[in-house]
Amino acid sequence: MPDLVAIDLPGGQAFVDTVRRSWDAGNAVFPIDQRLPGPARQALLAALRPSAIVASGSIHRRRHGIPVDDGDALVMPTSGSTGTPKGVVLTHDALHASARATSQRLGVTDADQWLACLPLAHIGGFSVLTKAWWAGVALTVHDGFDAAAVTRAAHDGATLVSLVPAALNRIDPALFRVIVLGGSRPPADRPSNTVTTYGMTETGSGIVYDGRPLDDVEVRIVDSEIVVRGPMLLRCYRDGTSPFDAEGWLHTSDLGHWLADGRLHVDGRRGDLIITGGENVWPDAVEAALRGHPAVADVAVAGVADPMWGQRVVAWVVPTTAAAPPSLTDLRNHVGEHHPAFMAPKELVLVASIPRTALGKVVRSALANDHEPSSG
Repeated sequence: MPDLVAIDLPGGQAFVDTVRRSWDAGNAVFPIDQRLPGPARQALLAALRPSAIVASGSIHRRRHGIPVDDGDALVMPTSGSTGTPKGVVLTHDALHASARATSQRLGVTDADQWLACLPLAHIGGFSVLTKAWWAGVALTVHDGFDAAAVTRAAHDGATLVSLVPAALNRIDPALFRVIVLGGSRPPADRPSNTVTTYGMTETGSGIVYDGRPLDDVEVRIVDSEIVVRGPMLLRCYRDGTSPFDAEGWLHTSDLGHWLADGRLHVDGRRGDLIITGGENVWPDAVEAALRGHPAVADVAVAGVADPMWGQRVVAWVVPTTAAAPPSLTDLRNHVGEHHPAFMAPKELVLVASIPRTALGKVVRSALANDHEPSSG
């Protein structure tokens, strides 16, 4: 049976060549995040059990590896909402379906060239490779995001790139024909040549572009939860379990609703919703308001258990200037200009940085677990 080959290489031509050789041999690949510390790396290897590791130009065989099924192409690590390492199994057919649908929606032509500069151990980065290969267009692969290198790539002919909002702010967006934005919620004033995406590792990259499902993608709202179905979704998890219901729908644990114009609006993760005094508060909305305050350089919002309110809204803020941080009263008044008073933070925690994933998503569980209240 085919093997699972772990790729322990930085982004670049060697990584690309290893993927192609593995696929030509009928094997599936599993990219290892180069930033993982030793214990996390070992936990991931123990969970996904590859039969071989390619590192520094050599192949290391591993005992007790578990094979993959014929047609499997990629096992993408994900921790989901639990933090426990697991692998999403995507077939060649699923990757092709994703690449076809996204290329058609973006109007990719022979004149285009993709730039991959997001981590290849995340589906948002790896899927750039498969998009380029399916469309038969030129591909440049970087080992992570570097603003100067991205600018040079655009001058050298790259027309398409996938970015996260934090990276978008560090380049001239006009350099590219289309910028695909994933990860954290995009800025409200995003450039006209950006396309926002909704998706997850299990969906093989984004499946909703600018609020509208890609071709062959079905989206429903069931009890406020987004459920999806389509040919680009995973086959199963690495341990053989399936996340699908009896009718083949994937329940995402994301909550959302349809806008009046037919576009999908994602409210947030089910577990992120803050219920304070019986009122529902979505962190994204509060964060968006707080980012407009001149004393806020970065911010994250989460709910913390409260004996009176059930949960209270807490804002973790990186101040623009450490010598003159915002006060809780300032921030509450600022949020009150945009939202009802119950959405304003009841507590302020000043921090040096916000914990985020490689794609810029706030790790809210880390905030709550490391909660140290400040007086504000």
